[in-house]
Amino acid sequence: MNAIARAARGWCVAAALAAVALGGTSVHAQPNAPPVADFGVPPSGEVPILFNDHHVYAKPDHLKQGRTLVAIVRNNTILVPLRSMFEQTGAAVSYDASTRTVDVSKPGADVKVTVGKPWVFINGQERPLDVAPEIYRGDVVVPLRVISEGMGAYVQWVSDKHTVVIRYVEAEPPEAPATPMPTPRATQAPPPPSPAPTAAPTNPPKTFEHYVAADYIISPKIYNELSPGNTGNKSYTVKGDVEFPLFGPTWEVGADYRHFLYPHNSQALPGACPGTSGCVTTVGYQNTVPLTGLGAVYVHAFTAQENDLDVHFGLEVVDPHVYLAVAGLFKSYDYLGYPHLSGVGFGLEKLPDLDGPFSLYGSAFYYPHVSGTYTYPVSAVSGPLGGQKTSLAYGEWRYELGATVALGKLIYLDLGYLGDRDYSKSNAPSDTTENGPYVGLGLHF
Repeated sequence: MNAIARAARGWCVAAALAAVALGGTSVHAQPNAPPVADFGVPPSGEVPILFNDHHVYAKPDHLKQGRTLVAIVRNNTILVPLRSMFEQTGAAVSYDASTRTVDVSKPGADVKVTVGKPWVFINGQERPLDVAPEIYRGDVVVPLRVISEGMGAYVQWVSDKHTVVIRYVEAEPPEAPATPMPTPRATQAPPPPSPAPTAAPTNPPKTFEHYVAADYIISPKIYNELSPGNTGNKSYTVKGDVEFPLFGPTWEVGADYRHFLYPHNSQALPGACPGTSGCVTTVGYQNTVPLTGLGAVYVHAFTAQENDLDVHFGLEVVDPHVYLAVAGLFKSYDYLGYPHLSGVGFGLEKLPDLDGPFSLYGSAFYYPHVSGTYTYPVSAVSGPLGGQKTSLAYGEWRYELGATVALGKLIYLDLGYLGDRDYSKSNAPSDTTENGPYVGLGLHF
């Protein structure tokens, strides 16, 4: 009987047996027909499975009534226990916990899937999946199509019985060729045999990170014209990043928002400047040499606020997760009438590897010209400068070094150290520095 006939017979037998076992439409007995296999009573579970005329359980070596089956339905896609299915076909199954990748192999077939990743590698060829594999009650479950395409099984979904029927028929060895007739001895030596083709390497699937994290900045130190090293409070950062393939290379788009809150201290009553607590150097006045500014003026005590937003777009230059990026920086202040500042920069960034239990990450960006237009306030102190406009600009370094610790499949602990350093350029009253450690939680998609 040829392979097509055997396959057809196996498929028909599977469907018929499933219908009889599950109380479906009766099948008319034929003379001398073999007895129908006793499937037993299906245990409780989400989706009963019949594999080669037997119920499938979470562990195939325990066929007991009442055990929970681990087949489930996600987005109209049936997922079945990978180890239970493939081990019954004689395949070897191994699991790498660090990458959450399952490797199934047997002569002539190799299948690799990664938990949470919507693709499968079958004999080295990547194929997309409608639903990503997942871990359900301690077992890796995969879309049913992985079984049928990876190991050549026949699969049928009996919708009215809410049952999966799977039949796997081992391939028969090819028939031995007939003994050839003896041939006359060749006068010349036969050519050497062609070398056997080398199997294509099966590369592990590449992972693309997608995450967002929120962190509390612990007692940051602030140095600027308002603060000679005061300690900030209620400061935080929110950041996120997305990796994706495009036209071959891998790219990333990310953002980092930082919020600093810190005190400006001064004595109760104003005094002469400089020399009085609360004196602030104004825009356009540096090193006690008047340029266009007003020198130093007294400012009452208040809580200052600064907000920074960094948006960047990068190209992966080292695999995995190392990017050369361009970035835009936007800064805003709530004091002294300072304007919004913006500038373009560049830098390197290493993203975390969130598929493992622990990873390191970091970034360093330089913005050569972050600027805006400052308008002097109209007041008795401003005098003739009131209402006039002037440029305000800095050069800025921003940096971050962090680590992640997995707390589960989706949540991780995020901690590290961040800061920035602004160098005075056009009319800036002083250099500035902000830095501090942080800790928080992240969400890995």
